[in-house]
Amino acid sequence: MLDAKIPEGPLDHVWTDYKGHCKLVNPANKRKMEIIIIGTGLAGASAAASLGELGYKVKAFCYQDSPRRAHSIAAQGGINAAKNYQNDGDSVFRLFYDTIKGGDYRAREGNVHRLAEVSVNIIDQCVAQGVPFAREYGGLLSNRSFGGTQVQRTFYAAGQTGQQLLIGAYQALERQIALGNVKMYNRHEMLELVTIDGKAKGIIARNLVSGELERHSGYAVLLCSGGYGNVFYLSTNAMGSNVTAAWKTHKKGAYFANPCYTQIHPTCIPVSGEHQSKLTLMSESLRNDGRIWVPKKQNDTRKASEIPEEERDYYLERRYPAFGNLVPRDVASRAAKERCDAGYGVGTSKQAVYLDYGNAIERYGQIEAGKKGIANASAEDIIAMGREVVKEKYGNLFDMYEKITGENPYEVPMRIYPAVHYTMGGIWVDYELQTTVPGLYSLGEANFSDHGANRLGASALMQGLADGYFVIPYTIGNFLADEIRNPPTSVDHPAFIAAQKDVEERINRLINIKGKTSVESFHKRLGKIMWDKCGMARNAQGLQEAISEIRKLKEEFWSDVRIPGEVKEMNFELDKAGRVADFIELGELMCIDALQREESCGGHFREEHQTEEGEALRDDENFMYVAAWEYKADHDWQLHKEELKYEIVKPTARSYK
Repeated sequence: MLDAKIPEGPLDHVWTDYKGHCKLVNPANKRKMEIIIIGTGLAGASAAASLGELGYKVKAFCYQDSPRRAHSIAAQGGINAAKNYQNDGDSVFRLFYDTIKGGDYRAREGNVHRLAEVSVNIIDQCVAQGVPFAREYGGLLSNRSFGGTQVQRTFYAAGQTGQQLLIGAYQALERQIALGNVKMYNRHEMLELVTIDGKAKGIIARNLVSGELERHSGYAVLLCSGGYGNVFYLSTNAMGSNVTAAWKTHKKGAYFANPCYTQIHPTCIPVSGEHQSKLTLMSESLRNDGRIWVPKKQNDTRKASEIPEEERDYYLERRYPAFGNLVPRDVASRAAKERCDAGYGVGTSKQAVYLDYGNAIERYGQIEAGKKGIANASAEDIIAMGREVVKEKYGNLFDMYEKITGENPYEVPMRIYPAVHYTMGGIWVDYELQTTVPGLYSLGEANFSDHGANRLGASALMQGLADGYFVIPYTIGNFLADEIRNPPTSVDHPAFIAAQKDVEERINRLINIKGKTSVESFHKRLGKIMWDKCGMARNAQGLQEAISEIRKLKEEFWSDVRIPGEVKEMNFELDKAGRVADFIELGELMCIDALQREESCGGHFREEHQTEEGEALRDDENFMYVAAWEYKADHDWQLHKEELKYEIVKPTARSYK
């Protein structure tokens, strides 16, 4: 059994007590210590800025040409915080409870409560940085709702919240770069973790422009490299998002936790054909005012405008009246799949449902007419005024939808369908965010710690900034306070030389295969296996088949992949090949984990384990634990367990009815 090292005491005092007793590093010693940070999205940029501000010497690495290219910019809808600005009953406990319940009772209480506590500080931090959150007419910050909650706690900046938050973190990072506290390595990719006496001491990175390998040492390594949704090929992730940095640490001793917990987002633009390599997310914020429906008649080919109100099935409102269209993502996604599989899907593919703003436009128009004192406003005027309100709240999202689909969502309902989005699994960490490798930490989506089997909407940005701004600056001191007695590790140490040699051999092996099949082809085939057999629904037979198919795919990859170009140059295909090779290995572990977990919970839906109503059926007696996998050898992992104890929120059957 793994120990999460959650301090003793009442849960609402644990974090405050921890901060009062953790070890400190004095300012003079901080200036002597280098810390390596992999990834500069919200978690990485905020951590680098915070640790630089504290006086540490930081090296930050990203594979993009700028930290501002991090995938965090793609987050649209908002960031949660328990400030109760709407006076609708929110509190730190309510956010804590919603997160535990939303994760289907598979998250760790200690980490989730801390996240809820520091959420209130994040908003103040970001406002001070100049993040342009939406505001009410009187100037107060505005809030809206997201799935899995009955309160309005989501702060937002139109439909570009992630971008605005990242600009805030990026400004703080750039300040530390200018002061000389942070050194930025753009277009660099971590390809190996260097360990000495079991501790993380540095990395081997490849300069993606020149192709040269570089050695970098540090007193600690922070992994902030995001999630692994691109294992499915088609996802809402940026196409460069990958698991390579995390996978390298896994093969050096960091346990990988709950890899089968992947989130399917219910509001994405449907797949349009075999040509696609990327899917587009439509923000969950649209579920605030949009109503989701399908025709009541099977195989209905009429246009949405031709289907009268009484022949529309608002199935989420019908099945889950207490939460309606704001049920959690896993519930909404499975419900959409069920309707489409039953023959009620819409569009040419019949793999879509409607997200309709007709009612919202009319409602907002009537409110505007009342505000303006227009007693007998025409239907056209009401629609026009309503559209202006919707445009102000969601305009850039509507514009994006129209550019992609060619349809005007102000006039016709959007068509949406679930797609791979976020990964709740990741590198196992304890309460301090330290992995099973001392000196190696994992922050944000790269770790597993805060969301259980399903993440509530608008909580990813919250976790990334919480870890970087408010958690790691305290917890890393507990480790570094003892490490100051040790001198900095030279990059000429035999461990660095050996690690670089391993990377060189792997790269040379890849480039010398000289096969006939493109990297993209292998990635696409892996994605199809994963989506068909380890996607929205899984069963034992399909998972066993997937494991066998992935192993065969791996053999074929290492014997027939074609990588043009040379090693010592900018070579995108070589970069991609290394990432796909890691995705293939991860895919096998995901299927093993999904096969081992004989229950349904959150985003992990085993068809053998469901209620009569088709809902997820947990097995708390046998599976109330974190599954943390230790890499032993190819196709061989050992399972370790962290028992989940619920002292405050008692597990019950999830209900949103």
